[in-house]
Amino acid sequence: MATIHYTEDHEWLSVEADSATIGITQHAQDALGDVVFVDLPEVGRHFAAKDVAGVVESVKAAADVYMPVDGAIIEVNEALRADPSLANSDPQGAGWFFKVRLSKPAQLDALMDESAYRSFSAGA
Repeated sequence: MATIHYTEDHEWLSVEADSATIGITQHAQDALGDVVFVDLPEVGRHFAAKDVAGVVESVKAAADVYMPVDGAIIEVNEALRADPSLANSDPQGAGWFFKVRLSKPAQLDALMDESAYRSFSAGA
């Protein structure tokens, strides 16, 4: 069973064992509007927490996608690259951005659960 975590930058992580699937939250998608382009990281590249790992562009704005934890990219969502609107229609499902192998799983402890994120984003 996956555990879901959230960041203050409006990314979500679905964690299973030593890897996580990462994307933008419904809140981020609502703020951005219609997504028209995504720039995804290279498979194999290592990022530290808070590094910019990708970019999402919408009709309203461009926003960085931050790496929530230290890790190496193990897969990117090629379907999202081909059809960026998946980030709108299913941001926490088919619209995922990339998967990462966790370098420091303890970093997950600093992230929010769904209840905390809901409270945080209500004030955002």
